[in-house]
Amino acid sequence: MMKYYAVIVAGGSGNRMQTETPKQFLLLNNLPVLMHTIKAFAQSDSQPKILVVLHTDQHNYWRRLCNEFNFNIPHEIIAGGSERFNSVQNAIKTINEDCFVAIHDAVRPLVSKQLIDYSYKQATELGNVVVAIQSSDSVRLLRNGETSAIKRNEVYLVQTPQVFDLSVLRSAYEQDFELAFTDDASVVEALGEKINIIEGERNNIKITYPIDLELAEMLINKNTL
Repeated sequence: MMKYYAVIVAGGSGNRMQTETPKQFLLLNNLPVLMHTIKAFAQSDSQPKILVVLHTDQHNYWRRLCNEFNFNIPHEIIAGGSERFNSVQNAIKTINEDCFVAIHDAVRPLVSKQLIDYSYKQATELGNVVVAIQSSDSVRLLRNGETSAIKRNEVYLVQTPQVFDLSVLRSAYEQDFELAFTDDASVVEALGEKINIIEGERNNIKITYPIDLELAEMLINKNTL
């Protein structure tokens, strides 16, 4: 039986949210954002083992939040690194069995269990998958001070989860860090691996700015009506 892991990366500082509280700890519908994200994976049919990557100076605070909100979903806390790259690297080093690993942003709390399960299923068939949505806006490329139009039906906005076979992921994260590594797919692609895209969800938003938190609250309330 195929085994699954979920690495939830929670390294945000909160700077763009204009708050001292890191984004993953902000309250969304009376529950910290990170708890919503963990719940999504815990409620999926895939039942992955959940690894949460946090900076070491946030571990005790997170444990206090879990006690305060009576949050008992099983998960393992992993020490974060100086870059997201290093945080993911630390997490995959702790996995010692053949499996597929989903890497997900802690601040994408509205990911559906259906998308999580579909991502794992497609990754086992294709070798890897990256969740993305096609651009609905016109897109232009700026290079050397000049702009040019890009066909928007060829542009995809990348989300998470991104799911990979552990053996490939481990090899990818043995590389030295590069600034071009903006997500896990770019790290794996640097090995020469083909990256597969599956359709994401418009509701799978990333909490980056204050308005994102308001939108997420509205979407949760709409879905519970």
